Amino acid sequence: MDILIIADDLSGAADCAIPFARAGHRTLVTLEPSGLDGAAERRTIAIDADTRRLAGEEAARRTRGIYAASRREGQRLYKKIDSTLRGNWAPEVAALRPLAGMAIVAPAHPALGRIVSGGNVYVGGQPLAETELWKLEHEHRPAAIRAQLRDAGLTTDTLDADLLQHDSGQLAARIEGFAAGGLDALIVDARSVHALRALALATESSQSAFFWVGSGGLAREIAALHQPGRAPHTADLQPSSGPTLILVGSVSGVSERQCAVLRESGPVRELVVHPSVLRQGPLNAEWASIQASIGEFLGAGTDLILRIGRDQAPDLSEGGLLAAALARLVGAHFSKIGALIATGGETARAMLVEARIDGLELLAELQTGVALGIPRHGRAHRPYVVTKAGGFGGDEALYDAWSRLRPKVSKSAGASTHGLAPSLFQENFK
Repeated sequence: MDILIIADDLSGAADCAIPFARAGHRTLVTLEPSGLDGAAERRTIAIDADTRRLAGEEAARRTRGIYAASRREGQRLYKKIDSTLRGNWAPEVAALRPLAGMAIVAPAHPALGRIVSGGNVYVGGQPLAETELWKLEHEHRPAAIRAQLRDAGLTTDTLDADLLQHDSGQLAARIEGFAAGGLDALIVDARSVHALRALALATESSQSAFFWVGSGGLAREIAALHQPGRAPHTADLQPSSGPTLILVGSVSGVSERQCAVLRESGPVRELVVHPSVLRQGPLNAEWASIQASIGEFLGAGTDLILRIGRDQAPDLSEGGLLAAALARLVGAHFSKIGALIATGGETARAMLVEARIDGLELLAELQTGVALGIPRHGRAHRPYVVTKAGGFGGDEALYDAWSRLRPKVSKSAGASTHGLAPSLFQENFK
C-alpha cells in the first residue's frame, strides 16, 4: 500500500511515518512537494505542510494545494493531526474532504495515554479542555472533536467504541455505509490499541472514498498490516562519525528535565540562549561569541546541547522566529556534526532549511515517536537526524537518543570524561 502523509509540523510528519519505515517500507519525509522528485518508488511519503502556526484559512489552502500537487493513483491519504488537537486540523480536513472523500477521524494514541470517548479527547484520564496544554494554546475554542469539525462546516457522526468489537467485515460495511451516505467526517471512539487495530483492519482494503485523520497511534496499526521487508534495527546502525548537536527549541518543563538528565549523565556541554538574543540576531552583542563557542565545541568533537532559555512570559507565536534564529547560529558549523537531535517540529524544520536539507530518509525508531533518519542521497554531508516533539517523552528521552548514537558511552562516564562536574558544563547567554 502506498501512503501519503500530510502533517502540520516536521516532528509530527516523522512520528507518523516512522512506523512504516519500521515495517520495512522505503519512507521519505520532505519539507515541500517539490522534494518528491525521484521518490516515485517509495511506498510511504510524509510531507511537512508547516501549517501549525498559520491562520486557519491559509492552513487549509496550503494543505489542499499540497495534496493536489502530490497525490497519485492508488495512494491512500493519511492526514496526521496532533493527538491533543493542536493546530488547524479541522479546517485542513474540511479542505481535503472534496478531494479525498470522507474523513475517518481517530486522533487517539492510547500508548501515550490519549484516548477518545464520546467524541472527546482525554489525556491521562483528564478531559482535554481541562489540561494545561489546552488552556495555554487553545482556550478560545471548543475542545470537542465534533464541535471543531462542525465549525469547519462538516457534517459528523460517531463510530461508537462498542462497534469496534464487531468482526472486520461488519465494521467495514458500517463504515462504507457512512461514506456512501455522504457523511463528511466519522469520529471514532477509540480507547485502546485494540480498537485502533480493528479500525485499521476494517479500512485498509476498503474501496470507499475516504482518508484517515489521526495521530501516530492509528498510523502504527496501519503500518503493522503491511510489512514488505525487514526494517533496519538500531543495533545495525553505526555510531555517528562526529559530535552530536542537541538542538532544543521547546521551552517546556519536559524539555528542561530531559536536558538536565542528559547534561548530568554524559560528557555533553550546554549553551542556553535567551530569547532576547535570538530576537535581535546578529545585532545582539552576544551573537558572535555564541557562534564562536558553537564552532569551538563542535570543531573539538564535543557533543553540545544548544537550547532556547525561558522568558518570564513566553509568547508561543514567536516559536518559528526563535527557532530560525537558533538554526542560524549553527548554520556555518553544521558540516562539523555527525548527528543532530532536534526537539520541536519548528526547530527541526528550521535547522534543515538552514542546512539546505529538503528531505530525510527514515531509518529507525529509537523509541515511540522518536524518529532517526539521514538526509536524502545526493549530499556529501549526511549526518543522522533525530526528531522528537518538544513536550514528548520521559525525562531520559534525550539521553536515550544520544546514547544510541554513541553506543559505547554509559552514564557512569558522564562526570569523569572531562574531569569536571556536569554542572560546570553549562553556559547561559542573556
